[in-house]
Amino acid sequence: MHAADKAVLRLAVGVGLSAFISYASALPLPFVGCIVTVVLLAKPGPPLPFVKGMLAAMIIAAVLVAGVLMVPVLEHYPLAGVLLTGVLLHAIFSAGKRTANAFTTILVIACTAIPVTALQNQAMATVLSVHMGVGLAAGVVVSGLMHALFPDPPAPVKAAPPLAPWHPMQATLVVMPVFVLALINPASYVPALVKSVLLGQQAGGATARSAGRELVGSTVAGAAMAALVWFGLTLRPNLWMLVLWLTAAALWAGTRMFGIRPTSWPPSFWANALVTMFIVLGPAIEDSAAGKDVPSAAATRVAVLLGVSLYAWAAVSAFTWMQGRVPRKAPRPAYRPRGPGRLP
Repeated sequence: MHAADKAVLRLAVGVGLSAFISYASALPLPFVGCIVTVVLLAKPGPPLPFVKGMLAAMIIAAVLVAGVLMVPVLEHYPLAGVLLTGVLLHAIFSAGKRTANAFTTILVIACTAIPVTALQNQAMATVLSVHMGVGLAAGVVVSGLMHALFPDPPAPVKAAPPLAPWHPMQATLVVMPVFVLALINPASYVPALVKSVLLGQQAGGATARSAGRELVGSTVAGAAMAALVWFGLTLRPNLWMLVLWLTAAALWAGTRMFGIRPTSWPPSFWANALVTMFIVLGPAIEDSAAGKDVPSAAATRVAVLLGVSLYAWAAVSAFTWMQGRVPRKAPRPAYRPRGPGRLP
Protein backbone atom coordinates (compact mmCIF):
# COMPACT_ATOMS: atom_id res chain seq x y z
CA MET A 1 0.00 0.00 0.00
CA HIS A 2 1.31 3.43 -0.95
CA ALA A 3 2.15 5.94 1.77
CA ALA A 4 -0.52 8.35 0.50
CA ASP A 5 -3.17 5.62 0.73
CA LYS A 6 -2.17 4.95 4.34
CA ALA A 7 -2.32 8.66 5.13
CA VAL A 8 -5.86 8.92 3.72
CA LEU A 9 -7.00 5.87 5.69
CA ARG A 10 -5.45 7.27 8.87
CA LEU A 11 -7.26 10.55 8.37
CA ALA A 12 -10.66 9.07 7.51
CA VAL A 13 -10.72 6.34 10.16
CA GLY A 14 -9.19 8.69 12.72
CA VAL A 15 -11.84 11.36 12.16
CA GLY A 16 -14.62 8.77 12.41
CA LEU A 17 -13.19 7.27 15.59
CA SER A 18 -12.65 10.68 17.16
CA ALA A 19 -16.22 11.71 16.32
CA PHE A 20 -17.58 8.50 17.84
CA ILE A 21 -15.59 8.94 21.06
CA SER A 22 -16.39 12.64 21.41
CA TYR A 23 -20.12 12.48 20.64
CA ALA A 24 -20.79 9.12 22.32
CA SER A 25 -19.17 10.41 25.52
CA ALA A 26 -21.39 13.52 25.39
CA LEU A 27 -18.38 15.79 25.88
CA PRO A 28 -18.99 19.53 25.68
CA LEU A 29 -17.72 20.94 22.38
CA PRO A 30 -17.24 17.44 20.87
CA PHE A 31 -16.14 18.83 17.52
CA VAL A 32 -12.94 20.16 19.15
CA GLY A 33 -11.54 16.62 19.35
CA CYS A 34 -12.30 16.12 15.65
CA ILE A 35 -10.49 19.36 14.75
CA VAL A 36 -7.44 18.34 16.77
CA THR A 37 -7.45 14.93 15.09
CA VAL A 38 -7.47 16.57 11.64
CA VAL A 39 -4.60 18.87 12.65
CA LEU A 40 -2.51 15.95 13.91
CA LEU A 41 -3.23 13.51 11.08
CA ALA A 42 -2.83 16.11 8.33
CA LYS A 43 0.73 16.74 9.51
CA PRO A 44 3.30 14.60 7.69
CA GLY A 45 5.88 12.63 9.60
CA PRO A 46 5.86 10.11 12.43
CA PRO A 47 3.19 10.26 15.14
CA LEU A 48 3.73 12.01 18.42
CA PRO A 49 4.71 9.46 21.11
CA PHE A 50 1.93 8.69 23.56
CA VAL A 51 3.72 9.92 26.69
CA LYS A 52 4.89 13.11 24.99
CA GLY A 53 1.42 13.61 23.55
CA MET A 54 -0.25 13.32 26.96
CA LEU A 55 2.35 15.65 28.46
CA ALA A 56 1.79 18.13 25.63
CA ALA A 57 -1.98 17.92 26.20
CA MET A 58 -1.55 18.74 29.90
CA ILE A 59 0.88 21.57 29.18
CA ILE A 60 -1.39 23.11 26.55
CA ALA A 61 -4.40 22.74 28.85
CA ALA A 62 -2.41 24.64 31.50
CA VAL A 63 -1.48 27.30 28.93
CA LEU A 64 -5.14 27.59 27.95
CA VAL A 65 -6.12 28.11 31.58
CA ALA A 66 -3.30 30.62 31.94
CA GLY A 67 -4.88 32.58 29.09
CA VAL A 68 -7.44 33.71 31.65
CA LEU A 69 -4.64 35.74 33.26
CA MET A 70 -4.76 38.10 30.28
CA VAL A 71 -8.25 39.23 31.29
CA PRO A 72 -7.20 41.84 33.92
CA VAL A 73 -4.71 43.33 31.46
CA LEU A 74 -7.35 43.57 28.73
CA GLU A 75 -9.90 45.05 31.14
CA HIS A 76 -7.73 47.74 32.75
CA TYR A 77 -5.08 48.31 30.07
CA PRO A 78 -6.75 47.37 26.77
CA LEU A 79 -4.16 48.90 24.44
CA ALA A 80 -1.27 47.24 26.27
CA GLY A 81 -3.18 43.95 26.32
CA VAL A 82 -3.82 44.04 22.56
CA LEU A 83 -0.17 44.90 21.84
CA LEU A 84 1.04 42.14 24.15
CA THR A 85 -1.27 39.67 22.41
CA GLY A 86 0.14 40.71 19.05
CA VAL A 87 3.72 40.14 20.25
CA LEU A 88 2.79 36.70 21.59
CA LEU A 89 1.07 35.74 18.33
CA HIS A 90 4.11 36.80 16.30
CA ALA A 91 6.38 34.68 18.51
CA ILE A 92 4.08 31.64 18.28
CA PHE A 93 3.71 31.90 14.50
CA SER A 94 7.49 32.25 14.12
CA ALA A 95 8.18 29.17 16.25
CA GLY A 96 5.42 27.16 14.57
CA LYS A 97 6.68 27.99 11.08
CA ARG A 98 10.22 26.94 11.92
CA THR A 99 9.32 23.66 13.63
CA ALA A 100 6.13 22.80 11.66
CA ASN A 101 4.45 22.14 15.02
CA ALA A 102 0.87 20.93 14.84
CA PHE A 103 0.10 22.53 18.22
CA THR A 104 0.57 26.08 16.93
CA THR A 105 -3.19 26.40 16.40
CA ILE A 106 -3.92 25.44 20.02
CA LEU A 107 -1.35 27.89 21.36
CA VAL A 108 -2.73 30.75 19.26
CA ILE A 109 -6.23 29.96 20.52
CA ALA A 110 -4.84 30.11 24.07
CA CYS A 111 -3.74 33.70 23.47
CA THR A 112 -6.92 34.82 21.70
CA ALA A 113 -10.14 32.84 22.15
CA ILE A 114 -9.63 32.00 25.82
CA PRO A 115 -9.14 35.63 27.01
CA VAL A 116 -12.06 36.75 24.85
CA THR A 117 -14.31 34.06 26.34
CA ALA A 118 -13.11 34.88 29.85
CA LEU A 119 -14.14 38.52 29.39
CA GLN A 120 -17.70 37.30 28.95
CA ASN A 121 -17.71 34.42 31.44
CA GLN A 122 -14.55 33.39 33.29
CA ALA A 123 -15.98 30.04 34.41
CA MET A 124 -16.89 29.21 30.82
CA ALA A 125 -13.34 29.99 29.69
CA THR A 126 -11.89 27.62 32.30
CA VAL A 127 -14.27 24.84 31.26
CA LEU A 128 -13.44 25.49 27.58
CA SER A 129 -9.72 25.23 28.34
CA VAL A 130 -10.10 21.90 30.10
CA HIS A 131 -12.31 20.51 27.33
CA MET A 132 -9.83 21.58 24.66
CA GLY A 133 -7.14 19.75 26.62
CA VAL A 134 -9.35 16.65 26.71
CA GLY A 135 -9.98 16.97 22.96
CA LEU A 136 -6.25 17.29 22.37
CA ALA A 137 -5.58 14.16 24.42
CA ALA A 138 -8.24 12.27 22.42
CA GLY A 139 -6.65 13.50 19.18
CA VAL A 140 -3.23 12.28 20.29
CA VAL A 141 -4.62 8.83 21.20
CA VAL A 142 -6.46 8.50 17.88
CA SER A 143 -3.41 9.70 15.94
CA GLY A 144 -1.14 7.16 17.61
CA LEU A 145 -3.68 4.37 17.07
CA MET A 146 -4.07 5.19 13.39
CA HIS A 147 -0.31 5.25 12.84
CA ALA A 148 -0.12 1.87 14.57
CA LEU A 149 -2.80 0.41 12.29
CA PHE A 150 -1.40 1.95 9.08
CA PRO A 151 2.33 2.41 9.75
CA ASP A 152 4.80 4.02 7.39
CA PRO A 153 8.40 2.87 6.96
CA PRO A 154 10.91 5.12 8.74
CA ALA A 155 11.97 8.03 6.59
CA PRO A 156 14.64 10.67 7.07
CA VAL A 157 13.43 13.82 8.76
CA LYS A 158 13.22 16.69 6.31
CA ALA A 159 14.42 20.10 7.31
CA ALA A 160 11.81 22.79 7.79
CA PRO A 161 11.44 25.19 4.84
CA PRO A 162 13.20 28.52 5.23
CA LEU A 163 11.16 31.10 7.09
CA ALA A 164 10.53 34.37 5.30
CA PRO A 165 10.68 37.24 7.81
CA TRP A 166 7.28 38.63 6.81
CA HIS A 167 5.29 35.38 7.15
CA PRO A 168 4.72 35.56 10.94
CA MET A 169 3.85 39.24 10.69
CA GLN A 170 1.43 38.54 7.85
CA ALA A 171 -0.28 35.80 9.88
CA THR A 172 -0.48 38.06 12.94
CA LEU A 173 -2.11 40.85 10.92
CA VAL A 174 -4.80 38.41 9.80
CA VAL A 175 -5.71 37.42 13.37
CA MET A 176 -5.45 40.71 15.30
CA PRO A 177 -8.43 42.69 13.85
CA VAL A 178 -10.75 39.72 14.40
CA PHE A 179 -9.38 39.47 17.94
CA VAL A 180 -10.31 43.13 18.56
CA LEU A 181 -13.81 42.55 17.16
CA ALA A 182 -14.19 39.51 19.39
CA LEU A 183 -13.28 41.65 22.40
CA ILE A 184 -16.20 43.93 21.52
CA ASN A 185 -18.72 41.15 20.83
CA PRO A 186 -17.45 37.75 22.06
CA ALA A 187 -20.66 35.81 21.40
CA SER A 188 -20.66 36.59 17.67
CA TYR A 189 -16.98 36.48 16.80
CA VAL A 190 -15.44 33.59 18.76
CA PRO A 191 -16.04 31.08 15.87
CA ALA A 192 -14.68 33.69 13.47
CA LEU A 193 -11.66 34.09 15.72
CA VAL A 194 -10.91 30.37 15.55
CA LYS A 195 -11.29 30.55 11.78
CA SER A 196 -8.92 33.54 11.63
CA VAL A 197 -6.30 31.47 13.46
CA LEU A 198 -6.51 28.86 10.69
CA LEU A 199 -6.44 31.54 8.02
CA GLY A 200 -3.46 33.18 9.69
CA GLN A 201 -1.43 29.99 9.43
CA GLN A 202 -2.59 29.42 5.86
CA ALA A 203 -1.93 33.04 4.88
CA GLY A 204 1.56 32.94 6.33
CA GLY A 205 2.86 31.29 3.16
CA ALA A 206 0.29 32.55 0.66
CA THR A 207 0.91 35.13 -2.02
CA ALA A 208 -1.44 37.83 -3.25
CA ARG A 209 -2.14 35.83 -6.40
CA SER A 210 -3.09 32.61 -4.58
CA ALA A 211 -4.61 34.07 -1.39
CA GLY A 212 -8.10 34.59 -2.79
CA ARG A 213 -8.36 31.08 -4.18
CA GLU A 214 -6.93 29.41 -1.08
CA LEU A 215 -8.41 31.44 1.78
CA VAL A 216 -11.89 32.17 0.44
CA GLY A 217 -12.12 28.97 -1.57
CA SER A 218 -11.33 26.74 1.40
CA THR A 219 -14.05 28.47 3.43
CA VAL A 220 -16.62 27.93 0.69
CA ALA A 221 -15.55 24.30 0.28
CA GLY A 222 -15.79 23.68 4.04
CA ALA A 223 -19.25 25.24 4.22
CA ALA A 224 -20.42 23.12 1.27
CA MET A 225 -19.08 19.97 2.92
CA ALA A 226 -20.90 20.87 6.15
CA ALA A 227 -24.15 21.39 4.22
CA LEU A 228 -23.85 17.99 2.53
CA VAL A 229 -23.14 16.21 5.83
CA TRP A 230 -26.09 18.02 7.45
CA PHE A 231 -28.36 16.97 4.58
CA GLY A 232 -27.23 13.37 5.06
CA LEU A 233 -27.98 13.57 8.77
CA THR A 234 -31.52 14.76 8.09
CA LEU A 235 -32.21 11.42 6.37
CA ARG A 236 -31.43 9.46 9.55
CA PRO A 237 -30.17 11.55 12.47
CA ASN A 238 -28.21 9.23 14.75
CA LEU A 239 -24.63 8.79 15.95
CA TRP A 240 -23.71 6.07 13.45
CA MET A 241 -24.81 8.15 10.47
CA LEU A 242 -22.84 11.13 11.82
CA VAL A 243 -19.71 8.99 12.11
CA LEU A 244 -20.17 7.54 8.62
CA TRP A 245 -20.79 10.93 6.98
CA LEU A 246 -17.79 12.52 8.72
CA THR A 247 -15.61 9.56 7.71
CA ALA A 248 -16.79 9.90 4.10
CA ALA A 249 -16.06 13.65 4.13
CA ALA A 250 -12.57 13.07 5.53
CA LEU A 251 -11.97 10.34 2.94
CA TRP A 252 -13.08 12.63 0.10
CA ALA A 253 -10.93 15.53 1.29
CA GLY A 254 -8.00 13.27 2.19
CA THR A 255 -7.64 11.85 -1.31
CA ARG A 256 -7.12 15.41 -2.51
CA MET A 257 -5.03 16.49 0.46
CA PHE A 258 -2.45 13.73 -0.03
CA GLY A 259 -2.38 13.83 -3.83
CA ILE A 260 -4.23 10.61 -4.72
CA ARG A 261 -6.60 12.74 -6.76
CA PRO A 262 -4.39 15.61 -7.97
CA THR A 263 -5.95 19.07 -7.88
CA SER A 264 -4.73 22.60 -8.37
CA TRP A 265 -5.20 23.30 -4.65
CA PRO A 266 -2.39 22.79 -2.11
CA PRO A 267 -2.81 20.34 0.81
CA SER A 268 -3.38 23.23 3.23
CA PHE A 269 -6.52 24.15 1.26
CA TRP A 270 -8.16 20.78 1.93
CA ALA A 271 -7.01 20.65 5.56
CA ASN A 272 -8.51 24.10 6.15
CA ALA A 273 -11.72 23.12 4.36
CA LEU A 274 -12.09 20.02 6.54
CA VAL A 275 -11.56 22.02 9.73
CA THR A 276 -14.02 24.67 8.50
CA MET A 277 -16.59 21.92 8.03
CA PHE A 278 -16.32 21.06 11.72
CA ILE A 279 -16.48 24.74 12.74
CA VAL A 280 -19.78 25.09 10.86
CA LEU A 281 -21.24 21.64 11.51
CA GLY A 282 -20.35 21.26 15.21
CA PRO A 283 -22.24 24.34 16.47
CA ALA A 284 -25.14 23.48 14.12
CA ILE A 285 -25.55 20.09 15.80
CA GLU A 286 -25.53 21.77 19.21
CA ASP A 287 -28.10 24.34 18.00
CA SER A 288 -30.34 21.54 16.81
CA ALA A 289 -30.11 19.78 20.17
CA ALA A 290 -31.01 23.05 21.92
CA GLY A 291 -34.02 23.64 19.63
CA LYS A 292 -32.61 26.73 17.91
CA ASP A 293 -33.13 27.80 14.32
CA VAL A 294 -30.26 25.95 12.66
CA PRO A 295 -30.44 27.33 9.07
CA SER A 296 -30.40 31.01 10.08
CA ALA A 297 -27.67 30.51 12.68
CA ALA A 298 -25.56 28.52 10.23
CA ALA A 299 -26.07 31.12 7.48
CA THR A 300 -24.96 33.89 9.84
CA ARG A 301 -21.94 31.87 10.93
CA VAL A 302 -20.91 31.15 7.34
CA ALA A 303 -21.35 34.82 6.38
CA VAL A 304 -19.05 35.87 9.21
CA LEU A 305 -16.47 33.26 8.19
CA LEU A 306 -16.60 34.46 4.60
CA GLY A 307 -16.13 38.03 5.80
CA VAL A 308 -13.07 36.99 7.78
CA SER A 309 -11.70 35.12 4.74
CA LEU A 310 -12.19 38.15 2.51
CA TYR A 311 -10.39 40.31 5.06
CA ALA A 312 -7.51 37.80 5.16
CA TRP A 313 -7.30 37.99 1.37
CA ALA A 314 -7.23 41.79 1.48
CA ALA A 315 -4.61 41.75 4.25
CA VAL A 316 -2.32 39.43 2.30
CA SER A 317 -2.71 41.55 -0.86
CA ALA A 318 -2.00 44.78 1.03
CA PHE A 319 0.99 43.29 2.79
CA THR A 320 2.39 41.95 -0.49
CA TRP A 321 1.93 45.38 -2.09
CA MET A 322 3.75 47.03 0.80
CA GLN A 323 6.58 44.54 0.47
CA GLY A 324 6.91 45.44 -3.20
CA ARG A 325 7.02 49.17 -2.42
CA VAL A 326 9.95 48.85 -0.01
CA PRO A 327 13.18 49.51 -1.94
CA ARG A 328 15.68 46.70 -1.75
CA LYS A 329 19.30 47.41 -1.00
CA ALA A 330 21.72 46.66 -3.79
CA PRO A 331 24.26 43.94 -2.95
CA ARG A 332 27.66 45.21 -1.90
CA PRO A 333 30.42 44.65 -4.46
CA ALA A 334 32.89 41.90 -3.68
CA TYR A 335 36.16 42.98 -2.11
CA ARG A 336 39.10 42.83 -4.49
CA PRO A 337 42.52 43.30 -2.95
CA ARG A 338 44.90 45.56 -4.84
CA GLY A 339 47.77 43.73 -6.42
CA PRO A 340 51.36 44.92 -6.49
CA GLY A 341 51.95 47.91 -8.64
CA ARG A 342 48.31 49.14 -8.46
CA LEU A 343 47.78 52.70 -7.40
CA PRO A 344 45.44 53.27 -4.43
